[in-house]
Amino acid sequence: MLLNLNIIDLAVVDALDLELDKGMSVLTGETGAGKSILLTALGLALGDRADAGYVRPNCKRAEINLEFDLADAPLAKQWLLDNELDDEGVCLIRRTVSDDGRSKAYINNRPVNLQTLQSLSRLLVEIHGQHAHLTLLDSDQQRRLLDGFGKTHAVLTALNDCYRHWKQAHQELQSLIKTGSDVAEREELLNFQLEELQQLDLENFDYQALADQHHKLANLGKILSAGQQQLDILYDNDQQAVVELLGHSLRAIQDLSQYAGELQGIADLLADAEIQIGEAVQQLRRFLDNQETDPQQLQALETQIGIVQNLSRKHKTTPEQLPQLAADLTTELHRLSHSSERIETLHLDCQRLRTEYAGLANRLSSLRHSAATELQQRITATIRELGMPHGEFLVQINSPAGWDQPDPQINGLDDIEFLISTNPGLPAKPLAKVASGGELSRISLAIQVTTSTDKTTPTMIFDEVDAGIGGGIAEIVGQKLRRLSSNRQVLCVTHLPQVAAQAHQHLFVAKNQNTTVTASTVRRLSQPERIQEIARMLGGVTITENTLAHAEEMLVGGGKAE
Repeated sequence: MLLNLNIIDLAVVDALDLELDKGMSVLTGETGAGKSILLTALGLALGDRADAGYVRPNCKRAEINLEFDLADAPLAKQWLLDNELDDEGVCLIRRTVSDDGRSKAYINNRPVNLQTLQSLSRLLVEIHGQHAHLTLLDSDQQRRLLDGFGKTHAVLTALNDCYRHWKQAHQELQSLIKTGSDVAEREELLNFQLEELQQLDLENFDYQALADQHHKLANLGKILSAGQQQLDILYDNDQQAVVELLGHSLRAIQDLSQYAGELQGIADLLADAEIQIGEAVQQLRRFLDNQETDPQQLQALETQIGIVQNLSRKHKTTPEQLPQLAADLTTELHRLSHSSERIETLHLDCQRLRTEYAGLANRLSSLRHSAATELQQRITATIRELGMPHGEFLVQINSPAGWDQPDPQINGLDDIEFLISTNPGLPAKPLAKVASGGELSRISLAIQVTTSTDKTTPTMIFDEVDAGIGGGIAEIVGQKLRRLSSNRQVLCVTHLPQVAAQAHQHLFVAKNQNTTVTASTVRRLSQPERIQEIARMLGGVTITENTLAHAEEMLVGGGKAE
């Protein structure tokens, strides 16, 4: 569960260090006091997209720190072990946002990317926003809710893996069938292109070596002329040759070294230089003696380079990539030559995968039908408690029957739709066509509370999901949230005193405008302070003794709800 929330320089929060307990905690305060910024902070720490606008004015960065106890989160603990981010049963998450919009994330003080952070967050916290009822109208969201309730993950994963394999084989098969009429023409073209490339002797093809050899032969006259000139300078000129001048210098220094012994080192260096020049002259002479102009070889190289460049332009590639091009063309030609065999293999693969998929789809559909029966019973009972006494919730699953099965699809073949009947004698219809805004909010809350009882997420956050209800129904909502917190941590942002009275822990958000920059604070309320806050939520501006007595009575009743 979430043990601590620490915020520094985030929007209206200067500094906040909030300890959280097990059970149900409520967050209340005047409209605009800053309750939403706490949920914003949680969202950022858990992987929401960052923005420079979140940083408090005149600050360099905002920082959010979360500390979790993993005793009730075995899946998160295993995830940390698998990703080598574990730290003896504790999980620390830190997110920073700079004033330039850049952000960093850390798990147990080790930097991670946003995707990694989000993967862990899904195992720790589940947030239900105040507009959750709008997503409820989406058919895919309805399917996800049913699959989550029915624990179909293993079968659904196997089915979707099978679907992807079938799709890949099916697409390749259709491509081969479609191009079947053009195979002969394509084979002829590939053979012609490969014959052109084979004239390059591809096994020994080295374009860079070919270009270097051509460059050398094309400049051989310059090489011989300049090389002979350097031989004259170094050795062959009797009077001015470098080796002759160096010899004079060496002998002069050697004569002087008998008077100054430290000159002997210089003499040794000159002697080495004389030897090195001699060896260089010998190598240069051998090189020049072995060179001879060959116009025919030069012409052959120019012809070969011309062929290479023409083929490169023709195939829109570089000379160095021509061997790889030939390999690719050979692979394609081989595939085309064996296309009939491949088509037969793919036909068998598609039939096998369709059979496997059909079996998995039937298993998945069976699980969904079983889950739907229980889910609709639970939700129907809950919405009747929430002020819809004649309400009936149905999960309609349309599955294809008979031998004429459609092609495999992602997530199975079932068409899933949530239906509702709000008045007796009227047929059930899709949610979007029947439920009003207030009714949809209640249905959404009923679904969230019902499906949450079977989830393993240790911390659940409800952001004003009780909007649009009140009176006795609000009290029932509070009781259900309190019961939900019996085996997990529940944090609820609410404006309803009936819900707030059910909490184990009451947190109050207030805005301080006495400073130059507005700041929000959060503190835990004592029992007397809770009575005052519940009374404020009940009575508005003027709080009477009767209001206080009513508030105290609600708190006493809330403690007996379990």
